[in-house]
Amino acid sequence: MSEALQELAMFFVQLVLVAVVVGVLASHLLRRRDDGGAPGKLQLDDLNAQYDRRQKQLEKSVENQEKSEGWRKLTSWLKKRRNHNNSQNMNQAEDEAEARVWVLDFNGDMKASSAGRLGEEISALLGVASSNDEVVLRLESPGGLVHAYGHAAAELDRLKQAGISTTVCVDRVAASGGYLMACGADKLIAAPFAVLGSIGVIAQVPNIHRLLKRHDIDVELHTAGRYKRTLTLMGENDEAGREKFQEDLEVVHQLFKRYVAERRPALDIEQVASGESWHGSDALSLGLIDELGTSEQYLIDKLNNSRVTAVRLVERSTLASRLGMAVSLGVERGAQRVIESLDASGWHKR
Repeated sequence: MSEALQELAMFFVQLVLVAVVVGVLASHLLRRRDDGGAPGKLQLDDLNAQYDRRQKQLEKSVENQEKSEGWRKLTSWLKKRRNHNNSQNMNQAEDEAEARVWVLDFNGDMKASSAGRLGEEISALLGVASSNDEVVLRLESPGGLVHAYGHAAAELDRLKQAGISTTVCVDRVAASGGYLMACGADKLIAAPFAVLGSIGVIAQVPNIHRLLKRHDIDVELHTAGRYKRTLTLMGENDEAGREKFQEDLEVVHQLFKRYVAERRPALDIEQVASGESWHGSDALSLGLIDELGTSEQYLIDKLNNSRVTAVRLVERSTLASRLGMAVSLGVERGAQRVIESLDASGWHKR
């Protein structure tokens, strides 16, 4: 019992010391950035140089792969195969060996925050990829904001416009905005229980007007333009505003349906654009996807005759983020030690 309390006291002392250290460091950093009361420092990135660096990095990766032992073994295997096949099969095998598969990842949140990073990764690939290459996107997203996922889908469309084959693999979910992205692929593969579809639009606006009115609180809303604001959070909504709001949702839904129908023309868009979602097996029968399978299996199969390279743009961690992670880890370990001590002493049973 006493040992557990001592551990608890030591933990809180360490916590206070860590807080003091963090405060001192944060104050020091702020003073360094202050520059005599001047605004924050403007950081300028040379996009030309940045783009060139990424291209060189990818090209160096390709050169290293060609020199690797695994690549030499594959080349040796192709030479042996040449002795047992006619010249036509030989040429086909060489073409397959030269093919490259680039793997990208997109894990989407409500705001499709990774869309910008995805666009930069695609820009880098377009500088080195050829029409013989394939881009595989491992996609996971339940959807989110219309304009955000419209941006992400437009970035993927750049690959199609460049004539590069695109495959999207969905292991768990690609619904609503996630499916908006996925449907543009040349091949769409999903796991049997992955969730797909949800081709619909949803919006909700809470309204506290009656609560404010009950407490004699007035809210004034001034707009220029008849439909600048249709529904409000605090003002009184009317039928005209509701009708216009619903009309705007229908417009977005029609755009969604048209986008999907253009990219999957064999799909019965009116049947699947009800806002419903389906699991992979049913999605296949409806034409929402092309094959059943997982991204892992698809890439394993590609390893047999292609060079597969995962590409990810990693942001540099700042001092503040590294410091925050260190503090979080220290507090977590300290709390764990206290819990283990309490468990060992049987304190929670007393």
